[in-house]
Amino acid sequence: MKAHERTLDHCRQVLGQLNAYVDQELALELCQELESHLDGCADCQVVLDSLTKTIHLYQGLREATLPLPADLESRLIQQIQGHITPHTS
Repeated sequence: MKAHERTLDHCRQVLGQLNAYVDQELALELCQELESHLDGCADCQVVLDSLTKTIHLYQGLREATLPLPADLESRLIQQIQGHITPHTS
């Protein structure tokens, strides 16, 4: 394929390889072809940028420790107890 080729089929092929590209799972030759396409295709570059930003946001959220409300445990216990019906034998 020619460098900077922008056929719809080629874009679909590139988009199908973006996850593997971001995860560094593509062979060097495929990386070079993909990068050549991205250099000439603004649409595919936007998709790559969006994918990369989404991954970084997700990773940031996974690493963040969010404080829980102080009364959370007692509210959960109250909710659970309110839904439990005693068994009578």
